[in-house]
Amino acid sequence: MALTLPHPRLPLPDGGTAQWAAWYEKELGWATVSAPGEPVLLRTGLRFDVLELPVAAGHAVLRRVGPTGPVALCGHRMRLLTAPGSAEEVPALLEWLEWGSVPLDLRATGPGGLIAAPAPPGTTASGPVPAGGAAVWLRPPAPGYEEEQTLPAFAGVGGRGAAPDLLRLVAAAATECHRARLIDSAGDVRIDGVQIDRTNTALPKERQTQPLAFS
Repeated sequence: MALTLPHPRLPLPDGGTAQWAAWYEKELGWATVSAPGEPVLLRTGLRFDVLELPVAAGHAVLRRVGPTGPVALCGHRMRLLTAPGSAEEVPALLEWLEWGSVPLDLRATGPGGLIAAPAPPGTTASGPVPAGGAAVWLRPPAPGYEEEQTLPAFAGVGGRGAAPDLLRLVAAAATECHRARLIDSAGDVRIDGVQIDRTNTALPKERQTQPLAFS
């Protein structure tokens, strides 16, 4: 099924940019970076981290895991907001799940990062376009300061009962990123020397039967 992407947005007057920044700061308590005539950016690692992956893989993940926290689209990328500190856990989780040595188009952003701020819910005006393209909310955040309770968190390090489990989210994301990579690859695809049928996106039998390693 073809994906519909947002049209590029035209620049807003400086007042519109300030309104966007004010909404995020006052309604959600999220830190922003903004300047006259420039796109509004959101700081990661303070109130949320981000798990980013291709749009097609992201939609498959959402079908698998069900409700998550806020989700944004930016060009051909999907950004799933996760609990603060989760970006630091992702590499170790991928290793534990035995995806550490597999190339995945999966990126986790935590402290010190910036993402383009999508238009606040209910906003019809357009804003300046970031370098990566227009950003829109697929699952927008609800006003208030309780949004963090819905963000996927690692239960092993203080995850909250109401939040989806980060391990399950990362496992689904890795699987779908791998599946998308096989589908998009041209020519023969080989994993550990085993030729993969591009029409069959299941893992090779050798990887399916390999036990998980616990440390």
